[in-house]
Amino acid sequence: MLDTTLLATSPLEARIHEFRGLKVMIDADLAELYGVTTKRLNEQVLRNIERFPLDFRFQLSDEEFGFLRSQFATSKNPSGRGGRRHLPYVFTEHGAIMAASVLNSPQAIETSVYVVRAFVRIRELISTHKELSHKLDELERKVMSHDQAITGLIHAIRELMTPPATRKRPIGFGRNAEE
Repeated sequence: MLDTTLLATSPLEARIHEFRGLKVMIDADLAELYGVTTKRLNEQVLRNIERFPLDFRFQLSDEEFGFLRSQFATSKNPSGRGGRRHLPYVFTEHGAIMAASVLNSPQAIETSVYVVRAFVRIRELISTHKELSHKLDELERKVMSHDQAITGLIHAIRELMTPPATRKRPIGFGRNAEE
């Protein structure tokens, strides 16, 4: 049976990025999901700034925004005609949930459940990848030690297969050199 919760989160997973070693969502994407403008989202956050410590929400640097812009080909004009006027804020999983609580709209509350599921799914995928990598490392170490043992075993078998170099006495009567 196909798990529909996994399918439901996959479009959200594409909106989750990694900056400063944290999985985050950009304010514009989060605002769109919650059914408000980016301006409205950021206004509500500023009104409740005590709920958003630096590990919940932070502003991207010029370099990080440049990387993001290159990923999505966003407008470079920060001065008013299209594009952003200032650097975007990004929200961690906890910040995204807190944003839903300060917006307090039915759509924000409903969508926050999907946002959490997307973050959890990404965390599970990363965890699975690390576990698989660890198991492969273990297997490689075991194979290396087994390879040495197998090589030694094959060498011993080949030695056993090689007939001993003994001198046999010829069959029949032969002339003795002393006669």
